[in-house]
Amino acid sequence: MTETNLESLKIEAKKEIENSFDLGQIGEVFRKYLGKQGEIARILRSLDSLPKEKRAEIGKQANDFKNFINLKIEEKIKELKEKSGKGSGGKEWIDITAPGKKPSVGHLHPLTLIRRKTEEIFQTMGFSTIEGPEIESVWYNFDALNIPKDHPARDAWDTFYLKDGMLLRAHTSPVQIRFMEKNNPPFRIIVPGRIFRHEATDPSHEFDFYQLEGLMVGEDISAANFKAVIQEFYRRFFGKPVKIRLIPSFFPFTEPSFQVDMSCVNCSGKGCPACKRTGWLEMMGAGMVHPNVFKYAGLNPKGLTGFAFGMGLDRLAMMKYKINNIRLFHSGDLRFLQQF
Repeated sequence: MTETNLESLKIEAKKEIENSFDLGQIGEVFRKYLGKQGEIARILRSLDSLPKEKRAEIGKQANDFKNFINLKIEEKIKELKEKSGKGSGGKEWIDITAPGKKPSVGHLHPLTLIRRKTEEIFQTMGFSTIEGPEIESVWYNFDALNIPKDHPARDAWDTFYLKDGMLLRAHTSPVQIRFMEKNNPPFRIIVPGRIFRHEATDPSHEFDFYQLEGLMVGEDISAANFKAVIQEFYRRFFGKPVKIRLIPSFFPFTEPSFQVDMSCVNCSGKGCPACKRTGWLEMMGAGMVHPNVFKYAGLNPKGLTGFAFGMGLDRLAMMKYKINNIRLFHSGDLRFLQQF
């Protein structure tokens, strides 16, 4: 590389810049001379083969050439912008070579966030996450769970029956039976999933929602173990101590059965519209697994005890994020989803 060659390149580059009529051509000139594989880069890579004195001289000339090209390109861009502004009748000028806007990042659905949080908490307490089919047989959805033939829940008003004798599961409890058929105690599992019930839709009810089932089976498992597990879960989920109470209830698949109430996290139990001024919120149904359920799953109930519970993930999300209408979860409204 000689001084004559650099001068020739300088003349050639100046001519190409002057003859450019848009920013696309300017970009091509920039890449040709100043790009990673351009003329300046090629010259600088060749310096190692030159004598020390010549290297310093050519290096300085190459740097001057680089500054010259940058200056001419800036002048040409300014000129093109001015021409573009005049030609467009004063409209806003757009630089088509400028980087585009970065696309916005999507948001996880609030129910996804709640599901991940509940799974994380229960997994730290030794529970495994299990999944099962959403289309179930009558056996798994009702019979194996000790639900009598004349139980109101079997009526089509509450259950979506399909043409082939199958149905859309009304709860995640069928997965308990499927798991116990193939696994021996002791075990601890949770079953998060989608369920379907023939219900009228309103701010607090949906026909398609999410539930989390829990099951712990072994020797000497008591209601006290259940209360300790659930109380710890709520403490970690809401980030503060939470009181719970067990109220006698009835479910065909548990004996004894109880309803679980939690002190209202909105008012700390003092009473507010969310808890209907009672200071308590009904959160789940639970109980000790009925011996018949063990039998239907193929286990010997002798010396075997365990507890089961079911909670609505939608309700947890509504309390966590103070959402007053369950229908918002499936509305597809981006204004709602972008808050999470």
